[in-house]
Amino acid sequence: MRHPAPFYRALALGSALLLAGGCTELGKKPAPVVAAPAPPSKAEVWQGIASPADRGRIANVSGAWAAGLAAARPRFATAIREEGALLREDAGQVRPAPTPGSYRCRLVTLGANGRGKPALERFKPFFCYVQTEGEVLTIVKQTGSQRPAGRLWDDDNSRRMVFLGSLALGNEDEVRAYGDDPTRDMAGIFERIAPFRWRLVIPWPRDGSKLQVFELTPVADQPE
Repeated sequence: MRHPAPFYRALALGSALLLAGGCTELGKKPAPVVAAPAPPSKAEVWQGIASPADRGRIANVSGAWAAGLAAARPRFATAIREEGALLREDAGQVRPAPTPGSYRCRLVTLGANGRGKPALERFKPFFCYVQTEGEVLTIVKQTGSQRPAGRLWDDDNSRRMVFLGSLALGNEDEVRAYGDDPTRDMAGIFERIAPFRWRLVIPWPRDGSKLQVFELTPVADQPE
């Protein structure tokens, strides 16, 4: 017995509905879409590396500036003025990353350490080197009995980078990685304060002073 064409079309439609019903449970909600976690911020990256003590030092860098300058001003007001932007807390400018190469580095300390030293000391310049390590910049002091070295990390504040490093002493050939020896660790703020002039600020350093400020200026003859 032959059926009319509408019969076959109705049969095909019914089969399709049965198949669809077998694939989806009626009344069941679709699975929720789970969003991928947001990548860490720039600050969260370095904060995940720094020790709690060093995170505290960096958070209180303004306190170190205030204590160091207050201790030095009574006797060294002229020297503070001579240093200009180097000893002005708010001197940081945008685009703080330095160009890799050799630099003339000079240290100024603020705040007496209680062992008879003056509240402001200016030391002779030495040489340091900025280089790349993957996508991270590093700073290494090349000469002297105490040679800080470490990495510069981007920060959410566009006017600064964060330095995490350690101190090599005497004839040590290799610098210890940050965190290997907490007694050698160093943490601070790196800023550009003028064209071709940078500074590395170490708040509350372990030498007992209130602030160490390293001035960096490029040397005229750069190595090829």
